[in-house]
Amino acid sequence: MEKRFIISILVENKYGVLMRVTSMFTRRGFNIDSLSVGVTESPDYSRITVTMTGDEYAKQQMVAQLGKLYNVKKVEVLEDAEAVRRELILVKVKNDPDNHQRLLSSLDIFKARILNYSTEVLSIECTGSPNKIDAFVEMVRPLGIIELCRTGLVAMHKGKEGSLTNIEQ
Repeated sequence: MEKRFIISILVENKYGVLMRVTSMFTRRGFNIDSLSVGVTESPDYSRITVTMTGDEYAKQQMVAQLGKLYNVKKVEVLEDAEAVRRELILVKVKNDPDNHQRLLSSLDIFKARILNYSTEVLSIECTGSPNKIDAFVEMVRPLGIIELCRTGLVAMHKGKEGSLTNIEQ
Protein backbone atom coordinates (compact mmCIF):
# COMPACT_ATOMS: atom_id res chain seq x y z
CA MET A 1 0.00 0.00 0.00
CA GLU A 2 1.36 3.40 -1.01
CA LYS A 3 1.70 6.01 1.72
CA ARG A 4 3.15 9.49 1.92
CA PHE A 5 6.13 9.84 4.25
CA ILE A 6 8.71 12.44 5.29
CA ILE A 7 12.45 11.82 5.22
CA SER A 8 14.76 14.19 7.11
CA ILE A 9 18.33 14.17 5.80
CA LEU A 10 21.07 15.97 7.72
CA VAL A 11 23.96 16.77 5.38
CA GLU A 12 27.21 18.71 5.38
CA ASN A 13 26.55 22.20 4.02
CA LYS A 14 28.67 21.85 0.87
CA TYR A 15 28.11 22.34 -2.84
CA GLY A 16 26.91 19.32 -4.82
CA VAL A 17 25.26 17.56 -1.86
CA LEU A 18 21.69 18.42 -2.89
CA MET A 19 22.35 17.13 -6.40
CA ARG A 20 23.68 13.82 -5.05
CA VAL A 21 20.65 13.41 -2.79
CA THR A 22 18.06 14.21 -5.45
CA SER A 23 19.89 12.04 -8.01
CA MET A 24 19.39 9.09 -5.66
CA PHE A 25 15.61 9.48 -6.07
CA THR A 26 15.96 9.71 -9.85
CA ARG A 27 18.15 6.61 -10.09
CA ARG A 28 15.65 4.63 -8.00
CA GLY A 29 12.68 5.89 -10.03
CA PHE A 30 10.95 7.69 -7.16
CA ASN A 31 9.20 11.03 -7.44
CA ILE A 32 9.78 13.75 -4.85
CA ASP A 33 6.44 15.23 -3.78
CA SER A 34 8.02 18.08 -1.83
CA LEU A 35 11.58 19.25 -1.16
CA SER A 36 12.84 21.82 1.31
CA VAL A 37 16.45 22.65 2.17
CA GLY A 38 17.87 24.99 4.77
CA VAL A 39 20.78 25.52 7.11
CA THR A 40 20.46 24.12 10.66
CA GLU A 41 21.50 25.56 14.00
CA SER A 42 25.09 25.03 12.78
CA PRO A 43 26.14 26.66 9.49
CA ASP A 44 28.20 23.52 8.76
CA TYR A 45 25.02 21.45 8.24
CA SER A 46 21.81 21.67 6.25
CA ARG A 47 18.58 19.73 6.60
CA ILE A 48 16.89 18.38 3.50
CA THR A 49 13.25 17.50 4.07
CA VAL A 50 11.74 15.30 1.38
CA THR A 51 8.21 13.98 1.12
CA MET A 52 7.54 11.09 -1.20
CA THR A 53 4.89 8.49 -1.80
CA GLY A 54 5.66 4.80 -1.81
CA ASP A 55 5.32 1.51 -0.02
CA GLU A 56 7.30 0.29 3.01
CA TYR A 57 9.98 -1.25 0.77
CA ALA A 58 10.51 2.05 -1.08
CA LYS A 59 10.82 3.91 2.21
CA GLN A 60 13.38 1.46 3.61
CA GLN A 61 15.33 1.42 0.36
CA MET A 62 15.57 5.22 0.19
CA VAL A 63 16.64 5.55 3.83
CA ALA A 64 19.34 2.89 3.36
CA GLN A 65 20.65 4.32 0.08
CA LEU A 66 20.64 7.92 1.30
CA GLY A 67 22.59 6.90 4.39
CA LYS A 68 25.41 5.61 2.17
CA LEU A 69 25.92 8.93 0.37
CA TYR A 70 29.04 10.99 0.99
CA ASN A 71 28.31 14.11 3.11
CA VAL A 72 25.08 12.62 4.51
CA LYS A 73 25.31 12.51 8.31
CA LYS A 74 21.85 11.35 9.39
CA VAL A 75 18.71 10.02 7.69
CA GLU A 76 15.43 9.46 9.49
CA VAL A 77 11.77 9.03 8.70
CA LEU A 78 9.62 11.50 10.63
CA GLU A 79 6.41 9.85 11.75
CA ASP A 80 3.34 12.11 12.05
CA ALA A 81 2.91 11.63 15.81
CA GLU A 82 6.58 12.41 16.50
CA ALA A 83 7.07 15.47 14.30
CA VAL A 84 6.07 19.09 13.92
CA ARG A 85 5.28 19.77 10.24
CA ARG A 86 4.62 23.10 8.51
CA GLU A 87 4.28 24.50 5.04
CA LEU A 88 3.98 28.05 3.71
CA ILE A 89 1.87 29.32 0.84
CA LEU A 90 1.85 32.68 -0.89
CA VAL A 91 -1.23 33.29 -2.98
CA LYS A 92 -2.35 36.22 -5.09
CA VAL A 93 -6.15 36.56 -5.18
CA LYS A 94 -8.50 38.94 -7.00
CA ASN A 95 -9.73 41.69 -4.70
CA ASP A 96 -13.29 41.68 -5.97
CA PRO A 97 -15.62 43.96 -3.93
CA ASP A 98 -18.40 41.35 -4.17
CA ASN A 99 -16.22 38.71 -2.50
CA HIS A 100 -14.16 40.95 -0.23
CA GLN A 101 -15.95 40.02 3.01
CA ARG A 102 -15.84 36.31 2.17
CA LEU A 103 -12.10 36.61 1.54
CA LEU A 104 -11.50 38.39 4.85
CA SER A 105 -13.49 35.69 6.65
CA SER A 106 -11.31 33.02 5.02
CA LEU A 107 -8.18 34.83 6.18
CA ASP A 108 -9.52 34.94 9.73
CA ILE A 109 -10.50 31.25 9.76
CA PHE A 110 -7.06 30.13 8.56
CA LYS A 111 -5.05 32.78 10.44
CA ALA A 112 -3.63 33.96 7.13
CA ARG A 113 -2.38 37.49 6.63
CA ILE A 114 -2.32 40.05 3.86
CA LEU A 115 1.18 40.90 2.64
CA ASN A 116 0.28 43.29 -0.14
CA TYR A 117 -2.99 45.10 -0.77
CA SER A 118 -4.27 46.87 -3.87
CA THR A 119 -7.75 47.55 -5.17
CA GLU A 120 -7.36 44.70 -7.70
CA VAL A 121 -5.20 42.10 -5.92
CA LEU A 122 -4.37 40.79 -2.46
CA SER A 123 -1.16 38.87 -1.74
CA ILE A 124 -1.71 36.50 1.16
CA GLU A 125 0.51 34.32 3.36
CA CYS A 126 -0.69 31.24 5.19
CA THR A 127 1.29 28.68 7.17
CA GLY A 128 0.27 25.37 8.68
CA SER A 129 0.01 21.66 8.14
CA PRO A 130 -0.32 20.42 4.56
CA ASN A 131 -4.01 19.64 5.22
CA LYS A 132 -4.62 23.20 6.42
CA ILE A 133 -2.87 24.61 3.34
CA ASP A 134 -4.93 22.36 1.04
CA ALA A 135 -8.15 23.51 2.76
CA PHE A 136 -7.11 27.16 2.48
CA VAL A 137 -6.48 26.80 -1.25
CA GLU A 138 -9.90 25.21 -1.77
CA MET A 139 -11.53 28.01 0.26
CA VAL A 140 -10.01 30.84 -1.82
CA ARG A 141 -10.04 29.10 -5.22
CA PRO A 142 -13.61 30.26 -6.05
CA LEU A 143 -12.55 33.84 -5.28
CA GLY A 144 -10.07 33.88 -8.16
CA ILE A 145 -6.50 32.72 -7.60
CA ILE A 146 -4.13 34.62 -9.86
CA GLU A 147 -0.90 33.02 -8.71
CA LEU A 148 0.11 30.48 -6.09
CA CYS A 149 3.52 29.58 -4.67
CA ARG A 150 3.86 26.78 -2.13
CA THR A 151 6.98 25.82 -0.20
CA GLY A 152 8.01 22.30 0.55
CA LEU A 153 7.23 20.79 3.88
CA VAL A 154 9.59 21.46 6.78
CA ALA A 155 9.52 19.12 9.74
CA MET A 156 11.43 18.20 12.88
CA HIS A 157 11.10 15.88 15.87
CA LYS A 158 9.14 17.10 18.87
CA GLY A 159 11.70 15.69 21.34
CA LYS A 160 14.26 17.54 23.44
CA GLU A 161 17.30 16.56 21.34
CA GLY A 162 18.48 18.64 18.38
CA SER A 163 19.24 17.37 14.91
CA LEU A 164 22.99 17.53 15.53
CA THR A 165 22.88 15.35 18.65
CA ASN A 166 25.27 12.40 18.28
CA ILE A 167 26.73 13.70 15.00
CA GLU A 168 30.49 13.41 14.64
CA GLN A 169 31.80 16.88 13.90
